[in-house]
Amino acid sequence: MTYTFVLILYFIVVLVISLLMHRFFVIRAERYKIKKANTSAERWSSQTKPILGGLTFYASFLMGTLTYFIFFDAQNLLHPEVLATILVVTIGFLMGLADDMLNTPPGFKFVFQVLSALILIYSGLYIQVFENIWINYGLTLFWVVGIMNSLNMLDNMDAVTTSVTSTILAGSLLVLAFSNSSSGVFFIIALAVFASLLSFLYYNWNPAKMYMGDNGSQFLGAFMAIISIKVFWNAPSVQDFSNWFPFLFAFLAFVVPISDTSSVTINRLMRGQSPFIGGRDHTTHHLSYLGLSDRGVAMVLLTLNAIFTGLAVFMILNPNQTILNHWFVGIIALLVGVTLYVITKISKPKK
Repeated sequence: MTYTFVLILYFIVVLVISLLMHRFFVIRAERYKIKKANTSAERWSSQTKPILGGLTFYASFLMGTLTYFIFFDAQNLLHPEVLATILVVTIGFLMGLADDMLNTPPGFKFVFQVLSALILIYSGLYIQVFENIWINYGLTLFWVVGIMNSLNMLDNMDAVTTSVTSTILAGSLLVLAFSNSSSGVFFIIALAVFASLLSFLYYNWNPAKMYMGDNGSQFLGAFMAIISIKVFWNAPSVQDFSNWFPFLFAFLAFVVPISDTSSVTINRLMRGQSPFIGGRDHTTHHLSYLGLSDRGVAMVLLTLNAIFTGLAVFMILNPNQTILNHWFVGIIALLVGVTLYVITKISKPKK
């Protein structure tokens, strides 16, 4: 069998297993009331639905990890970056699960998010943009904590975080595949997580039968922070660009989460409120106030993020291309982000 065929078969197997796991958790949650502890928390729809989507994400991650070490390269298990990745996503998953079950305070999550960033830095898996290593460390800390919070905050409406994250992960897989890294552990693991995301989307699409919970959003935040450092910040062809281009690639790939978090943070600070308290003032909510259905909101944000992630991937894989002006693309993405922010200022909740 060819390597490509093996990868396709592997993807299908993980996809089917993930679907069966999600179905099992939906049924089991109904029987044993595995629901979110804080049912009064702000969310667009009911908080009483199952919140164990993240458990399948984490299980798929472990399946991908074991598959690589059993069938490809057992020696690589001891690599510091691999060990750090396993540890950090485990911390993210367990920390999110604790929040789901116990309704922990924001400071609890922040401590473990900072710890996750420090573990990655210690392992050598950090953003490498500037010559000053301490600036790189600080940027990595800000990015890891920011992305873990951003994807957690974005998970407020059916299918939004799932679909947006899927576009980023799909782009990441393309970069890994075409940069001679398709046999690497990060490609194999990312492919498994991507399969679990697609299977979860079936149950999370509006009207959702289950949510990913904080156990899912924190896992995804940790995992996507790691993958984005490997793919967008420290791109294989990054030496062909100036130091500022990784900022552009990361912004393009995460344009929707970054825009949403920025809008919410700015608006709440202007109102004298904490950015970490839930509310119905996200980009998703304001698009709904304009008249879009929940499915329409998910489709709009999915499409936007897919387009800009695709542009980032194209530029990374074609560093010498002259078709696209990098900064023109960046300005367009910035205008999209500004537009999403303006929408939060002009749209009003329906009575």
